Amino acid sequence: MSEKIDLSTFVLNEDEEFMNANQRAYFRAKLNAWKNDILREARETLDHLAEESANHPDLADRASSETDRAIELRARDRQRKLISKIDAALQRLDEGTYGYCEETGEPIGLKRLDARPIATLSIEAQERHERREKVYRDE
Repeated sequence: MSEKIDLSTFVLNEDEEFMNANQRAYFRAKLNAWKNDILREARETLDHLAEESANHPDLADRASSETDRAIELRARDRQRKLISKIDAALQRLDEGTYGYCEETGEPIGLKRLDARPIATLSIEAQERHERREKVYRDE
């Protein structure tokens, strides 16, 4: 494996071999940093919810607090699902399939992966998927 990647200075180069050791190290570092940020935010949310568990005597305050809590928990649930997608991307990195479209087997593209590191479909395959989804949703 290549040396440790600095996410703030590393530049992806489209002219290099696709998914070379440096690119794999970059995406591994990016995915792990993203996962660590989510886990940190989740711990902060749990701490915040524990502090906010005070019983509010005013019904409006209690309702507002419960609404805030529900929104926070929904956001955390979305983050939990995102962690499983990040873990799946890390697994694909280990298997050597990361960066390749699950539908066509073609490279997804560095710009798309940089913008959405958990992507499993190329832009073209994703657009086809969304068009099919829209057709079935409209029926």
